[in-house]
Formats: sequence, C-alpha cells, structure tokens
Amino acid sequence: MREIVLPVDISAKAKSEIRDLVNDNCGDGVDMLPFLGVCVVGDGVHTRKALFSHAQFSQNVPLGNSRRDMCWLASCTKLVTSIACMQLVEKGVLLFDDADQLETLCPELKKIQIAQDDGSVIGKGGRITLRMLMTHTAGFGYSFLNPKLLAYCQQYGQETGKINEFNEFSGDASHFQQPLVNIPGEMFEYGISMDWVGIAIERVAHLSLNEYMQTHIFEPLGIQDLTMFPSVELQERLVGFWERDEEGHVAQRSFPLKPQSEETSGSFCSGGAGLFGSLEEFSKILATLLCDGISPATGNKILQQATVKEMFRNQLEKWPNFARRHLPAVKPDLVYPAGALYPPCEAPTPQGWGLSFMISPGPTGRSNTTASWSGLSNVFWWCDRENHVAGIVGSQLLPFADPQTASLWVSTEQKVYEGLRQE
Repeated sequence: MREIVLPVDISAKAKSEIRDLVNDNCGDGVDMLPFLGVCVVGDGVHTRKALFSHAQFSQNVPLGNSRRDMCWLASCTKLVTSIACMQLVEKGVLLFDDADQLETLCPELKKIQIAQDDGSVIGKGGRITLRMLMTHTAGFGYSFLNPKLLAYCQQYGQETGKINEFNEFSGDASHFQQPLVNIPGEMFEYGISMDWVGIAIERVAHLSLNEYMQTHIFEPLGIQDLTMFPSVELQERLVGFWERDEEGHVAQRSFPLKPQSEETSGSFCSGGAGLFGSLEEFSKILATLLCDGISPATGNKILQQATVKEMFRNQLEKWPNFARRHLPAVKPDLVYPAGALYPPCEAPTPQGWGLSFMISPGPTGRSNTTASWSGLSNVFWWCDRENHVAGIVGSQLLPFADPQTASLWVSTEQKVYEGLRQE
C-alpha cells in the first residue's frame, strides 16, 4: 500500500529567486546562455503537482511568435529506457541476470572483445547480463570519454567495413558495434550499455524502442511531445542548439544528433540518447516515479511499487567511489574533462548507482537516496522520493558539463529545498 504523504510546495520567495536565476543567466552577452528552462514537480497525492516552470531565451535568439520548447534530451533518455526494461522484467519477458537469454537476444555480445590502450583487442573474460548493462558494469565505454576506442579505430579503421571514428550520435547502428573497454562485471564505466538495453527490448518486444515507449510509457502518462522522431511540426518547436568556445563565447551550431522527422525501417533508436521533448513533458515521468509508478495525472500505473524501489536501490554498494576518477575529454567539442561524476558529492560520502542513474546526496538539501542524471546537451534532472520533489534544469549547448548550466542546476536545487514546505 502506498504511503500517504502531504502535498508539497515551494515558497513564493524560492520561486521568485529561481526565476531570477534563469533570467539573469540568459542575458544578451556572447558568454550568456541562449536558453534555459526549469521545471519542478512534487507529489501532489494523486494530482500532478507542477511546483514551478519557467523558461527564458536570450534576446539574441529570434523567436517571432513561435512556440519553442523542444529539447534534445540526450542521456535523459536512459531513464525512459530503464523504465521500459523494468516493465519487461516485471512480466518475466526479460531476465535480469541471465547471460544466456541476453546472448540469445543479442548474439553480437557472445564474441565481443576488449580494446586495450594501444587499440589491440583481447577476449572479454566474462559474460554480460542485463543488470551489468543497466549499471554500466558491462565493460562498454563512450568514444568521447575513453581513449581506448579511438586507439581501436585508428588500428582497425582501415579494414573493410570498419569505422574510422565511433560517433554515438550518428543515428547509425554500426557505431554501436564497439569493443568493450573493461572486463564485464569488474568496474563501472559510463558508456553505450543502455543502447544495448534498448536493442534487447526491441528484439524481445518486436517493436522499435520508440514505438514501445510511445505505447507503454508515454500514452499511459498522457505524454505527447517525447519522441525519437520529432515530426516537422515538433522540429519547428526546437529551441535551437549552441556551443561554447575556449574563450567562453556562445555561438549557434547544429544538433549532434540530427532530428529525423519520420521513423523508417532500419532507423536506429538510441536507448542512451535518442529522445527529443519538452522539459515539462519529461517532468511527468519524474512525477510518476515520485508516486511509486502511478501517474498522478492519469492514474495509470506503468511500474509496480517494488520495481520503483529496486530502481532506486544502490546496486554498487561494494564500490562507494566507483565514479571518482578522471574523465578525459577525448572529444573536447563534446565534453570538458572532469575529475569525477557529480563532484558535489565529495569523498568520503559513498556514491551510489541505481538502475540507469546515480544515487547521491549533495550540498543542496537533497536526501541521501536522491536519484539524478543528465544529458550531453546540458540537461540535468533529479528525483528525491524521500522529500517528494523532483526537477529538471536544461539548456541546449556543448561541451558538457557547461560550468554555468551545471552551477545553475545546483543553485536551483538549493533554492527548491530552501523553499520546500508541506501544505
């Protein structure tokens, strides 16, 4: 039986201060953010509670009278892919710890090898399970974070059919036929694992991942504007995309993942980064997780309460410092080098990882069991089931993690908790 909680809200002072944060950082200077949006939701006790929503564009961005709210959500997609996977685990269609089933669905994983520092490959030394994919312990990496994949391409790129450089945002499935970078099960490595979860979902459900999400997640939640294939109409609502140069100046650029208006046979649905949509629509997913898998807007259940609790359980307790290591910028146009994932959670505080997201306390006032993750496009979400509040802060620019946007995420969270109260 679901715990009865009082509805939450945030104070008028906090809302005003968050609004000012957004507006002040979307000025007209060449170093300011062209776009920033914030959406905060709470557990409204069976009624969706939108606590705060505000978006701002710089005056340098020509809008006319058009509605502009669609963003590339990038790795925020991983949360939705995780929900899809757990629905099938609930039904017994997918088996969490069965390497035989996974290799039957994805025979490519049987003979996969591990890339070494010099680009050479060795045998994988272990078998991959769905749980490993969901916890990023399967051994896959990202080409913009791990130099082994670049070395591999340099060594084998001249061979017939090989790729000169992996590009996870190409929309081409062949770019996910990558070697591992670690032995399965031996360490955390952020990478393309959730894309392989998406492939497994497609093969067992006999639907594309986008079709599965629309039918089994978005429609039950009353979500209309989340998709891997935004129509021409939705593309007209894209807020745009920008990049920051070494001097800190911001200029417009194209989306790393080109929006495709129509899903065709053979289209690759990236379970790791494929979704486009509005921040408000994505917040409906966060609100559903606050309510134990039941949409507070439609009343439809997409997950069992026990499943949601398992998703928010730390799966990597034996590695309390699993993400405290240097992350190089192999592709500096995409990412800044970083000393750790979620640096605000400082040692010796243990880090945690749920099923597709980080679980960590922080300096903002969030609970110790708060889930959070982000997208390459500098979109950040958090979901605090103990305090019954969640939110998403997003811009649309590279490289990740933009210091200005990341700071605004932390500041927004802090303002939310300063003003959080029960009605």
